[in-house]
Amino acid sequence: MVAIFTRSITDDLTSLVKQIDEQVAKNEDKKMASFVILLSNDADADEAKLQTLAENAGIKVGKEANVPLTIFDGIAGPEKYKIAEEAEVTVMLWKGQKAVVNHAFAKGKLDKDGVKKVVESTSEILK
Repeated sequence: MVAIFTRSITDDLTSLVKQIDEQVAKNEDKKMASFVILLSNDADADEAKLQTLAENAGIKVGKEANVPLTIFDGIAGPEKYKIAEEAEVTVMLWKGQKAVVNHAFAKGKLDKDGVKKVVESTSEILK
């Protein structure tokens, strides 16, 4: 499971979502899954941002989605996940019930190298 929590949508986040979507499709036989949660203080206003993300990443939405896109009402995120306040993007990778990899990127720090690092780390949950 690849969980992507984000407080904003950038070109590099869009690239990450597209590449994770491709990984999920390629590893369907291994039951790989993912989701994106946009952390928001204005969920209604941010709904359109998710639609734009899906369009720009070229991913399916709804029941056909490899990577469902959702909104969490509250910029802090779900308390049990302990999302760092200073992280703009947090990516958690689980194998079974255990988090095996955690990437946190401060505002503006998710770049092409960060995207590559996250995508490469999916191998940790596919072993």
